[in-house]
Amino acid sequence: MMANQDITITTDDYEPNNLVYDVFLSFRGEDTRYSFTGFLYDALLRKGVRVFMDDEELKGGDRIAQSLVNAIQQSRISIVVFSENYATSRWCLDELVEIVECMELKKRLLVWPIFYKVAPSDVRHQRKSYGEAMAAHEERFGNGSVKVQKWRSALSQVANLKGWSYQTGYEYEFIHEIVKRVTTKLQHEQVNLGDT
Repeated sequence: MMANQDITITTDDYEPNNLVYDVFLSFRGEDTRYSFTGFLYDALLRKGVRVFMDDEELKGGDRIAQSLVNAIQQSRISIVVFSENYATSRWCLDELVEIVECMELKKRLLVWPIFYKVAPSDVRHQRKSYGEAMAAHEERFGNGSVKVQKWRSALSQVANLKGWSYQTGYEYEFIHEIVKRVTTKLQHEQVNLGDT
């Protein structure tokens, strides 16, 4: 579990030269690692996008929490794949809080939500599987838990951002649209960085 008080974020971490990754993928492994998120990861890599996906980049002996925090801080874009069981994972929720904190501090970190077979309003208002997960977390950590309040706030904040929603259809077409948007954004950013 991440201990946010042990992690110091400075604005120096957000200089363009300190960015190692173009995209940080946040997802619930059991839901999408070997399907949607795995295919998205592969499609981004094929276009030359530098992507952090936890099972690819973490090396043996790394402290996972700090490795993920560093990867978030060193990314241009964070794509959050909200799936049915995302909110059941305390790890995913801690990661989401870190993403929101970096987005607010960094101002350059773009956060794009993907609602994969879940309704954006269910994430935003914590209904259905998201409501059940948050109720379970409150039972475990207490009704007034600061941790759970941070998780709820982060879910709502990211669910209010412009993103994509996928329910049915060809996933490869959906992934193609996401990759196109990412590469267009990165090309635009490279042009702007070259002008400074």
